[in-house]
Amino acid sequence: MTERSGPGYHLVELGESHWYGDEDAADRIAGAEQISAEYGALTQRLTERWGEAQVFHLGSLLARVVAGEEIPEPWGEMSGTTDHVHVWRAGEHWVAVYAAEWGADHSPQLMAAVTVIDPP
Repeated sequence: MTERSGPGYHLVELGESHWYGDEDAADRIAGAEQISAEYGALTQRLTERWGEAQVFHLGSLLARVVAGEEIPEPWGEMSGTTDHVHVWRAGEHWVAVYAAEWGADHSPQLMAAVTVIDPP
């Protein structure tokens, strides 16, 4: 399981990811469907706990990174792997859930982040 931390944040992979070859099309579809189901179940449970999520679209952050602006972590890393995150405010922390995309030959990864750093 992949974990990354820095000042004010922690990122964790919630489950395994896989590399695929050309012959694995059915496995890719099944893997994507599994991640989608897990994502939906997790967001439902967190909504029950903390209320309706805010959905942050990260496309503008990626454009800002490309333009040379430094985006604080973990938001910068998230913007490079997904186009949106579901976030909840839990006291002083933000809790984010998203499906990271690492490329066409890699399965999506269900990820979570906890941070005290406000979204940019």
